[in-house]
Amino acid sequence: MNKALHVLVYLFLILSATSLWFEIELNKKRQLLSDRQRIQEEYLIKIASTVEKAEPNKDATAEIKKDISPVEAKLVDIPDTENILEEYNAYLEQDNLETFSWDTPEIKKQLRNVYVVDFEGKVVMDGNIPETKGPGTERELLETLLDASKKMQSKLNSTRAELVKVHGLLDAQVAELNKLKPEARQDKVTIVEKNEKISKLEEIKADLENQIVKIKAQIDELNAEITSLKDEVVTAQDETEAAKEELQKSQKLVEQLKKLIQDMIQDAERTRGDKSNITTLPAGEKGKVIEVDNENMFAIVEFSDKAMKELKGDNLDHPIPNLEFGVKRTGYNGAAGEFVGRLRLRQEVREKNYIICDILGSWKQDDLKANDIVFAD
Repeated sequence: MNKALHVLVYLFLILSATSLWFEIELNKKRQLLSDRQRIQEEYLIKIASTVEKAEPNKDATAEIKKDISPVEAKLVDIPDTENILEEYNAYLEQDNLETFSWDTPEIKKQLRNVYVVDFEGKVVMDGNIPETKGPGTERELLETLLDASKKMQSKLNSTRAELVKVHGLLDAQVAELNKLKPEARQDKVTIVEKNEKISKLEEIKADLENQIVKIKAQIDELNAEITSLKDEVVTAQDETEAAKEELQKSQKLVEQLKKLIQDMIQDAERTRGDKSNITTLPAGEKGKVIEVDNENMFAIVEFSDKAMKELKGDNLDHPIPNLEFGVKRTGYNGAAGEFVGRLRLRQEVREKNYIICDILGSWKQDDLKANDIVFAD
């Protein structure tokens, strides 16, 4: 009997030890399941807060009007336009839509409800299997979250498709703009060039008009003198032979005046065939540039009185010689120091110390400017 009791005691101790070991292991698994459930619950709440609950307004529109009127040489007050975003789904741009907020005691409680329970709090059975689908269960929330995620994915795919369309539309608009910009640049260059030519022509026109006014005034003065002389001729017809001689002198004066008028009008056509025996001038500064046209390669130089006498004689009655002069600019530091180019005399301006000169391109170091110094070397 004692032996049987000892066996039972040992067997009881073994079973107790086994039960204790199972209890410890079950507690470990229980803690693992509890931690897993807690982490899943926390991240479900976080994931839900990133999923949009509300739907965007499908009636939203966007508008960018593009000018489609042709580019012509005329002004258009109200051009024709078209909306390039006519087929664009603007509702895809809506942001900050309402998301799921599950961080509440009620939702947390439902996340822990795996089974459907009735009004008495008992688990609803489907045969011998507890029912897991239905209101108030974790599965209801997860299915709601899944449906919302599918809608967000669909909207994301639609957004990607719209981005492809917009990208293509942008490429087309940029290509059209890139095509128009070179034409616009060329038009602007043409306008600037024409404006510059018009400005130069207007300056030339103004100078010619001033010259015409001066010439007309001189002609009027000479006509008045001619008229006076003719009156003297008529009066002298009844006088003595001495008066006739005076008349002849007056007629000669008239001829001289007529010749003077012709010389003034045809001054630009005077031949340069007259040769001057002057081949060089003493070295030194002779004048300065007062006007220059580097494009047409000519300049107007104002010579000093001394230099004019050196060129045309003391009485200024010799033709200008065919000489070349150097041009320098104080402070200029080029390959040849202050030297910037050379000029050749072409045509003098009457009654002034001005001479029109050709710019010699082979000597040119820089564009000539007003106040550049002209010198003989």
